[in-house]
Amino acid sequence: MFDVHVHAAPDVLDRIGYDDQIGASYAAAGYSGFVLKAHHESTVGRASALSRSSGLEVVGGLALNRAVGGINPAAVLSALSTGGRVVWFPTADSHTQETAELPRLGDLDGRLDRSVLSVPPILAADDPAAKDVAFVLDLIAEHDAVLCTGHVSGAECRWLLDEALGRGIDRFLLTHPSYTVPGMGAGEIAELAERGAHVEITAYQLLHQPGMTAARLAAVARAAGSRLVLASDAGQPDSPEPPAALEQLISALTAEGVDPGRLRDAASDTPRRLVLP
Repeated sequence: MFDVHVHAAPDVLDRIGYDDQIGASYAAAGYSGFVLKAHHESTVGRASALSRSSGLEVVGGLALNRAVGGINPAAVLSALSTGGRVVWFPTADSHTQETAELPRLGDLDGRLDRSVLSVPPILAADDPAAKDVAFVLDLIAEHDAVLCTGHVSGAECRWLLDEALGRGIDRFLLTHPSYTVPGMGAGEIAELAERGAHVEITAYQLLHQPGMTAARLAAVARAAGSRLVLASDAGQPDSPEPPAALEQLISALTAEGVDPGRLRDAASDTPRRLVLP
């Protein structure tokens, strides 16, 4: 088993355990590894240290939020040149996050402004920031890294897939597309999966997303076809330990009639092929 989306302390939000504690839970559950994610800092160094000490395949990356300079080619080059494998487009600082009133770094201190990030078509094509978006996409292609869409809108996800395909990027993951942000429907998800996007469903959605049901997630799983990726997105104090959260998701989807063998593959071989070089 291999989890492509987990959070650990230290973080600006409370987490269920530190890197080594989360790693120990995966080792005890027999996982081969996982992707360590943080919204406001690179996890490349943390993942490398944990991988060396634990023997697990622990992968780090960078989410393109304001704390790392936003959609910042310098930060991406640094992360990918030091072993990072995953780049998430804006999450906590996406314009969608602000509109949906989901947690942001500025919630910790009102002196921070509430500016947000976007990519085309929300970001104007002639905006100077569009050059940085293109540069980041080029770097992802050149390093054969994984492009995750983060919390940007459905229209932006579609634009990112168009740009990725044009650059030969085939490691492309729609970050929980049926979550509140971006809030994509099964039909649109199926269309993008047919074009080559992998589709993430997370245990966090099952456990915490308002209005989400196992039946709705099963419909997304069917829409994703062979491009399905299951992840925990766990690490919150009010969630089970990440391996247990992912097992809970698999059990719930199995109960909805999704083939359990396909679900196991979506939490093991498929994400390992997607992420590991």
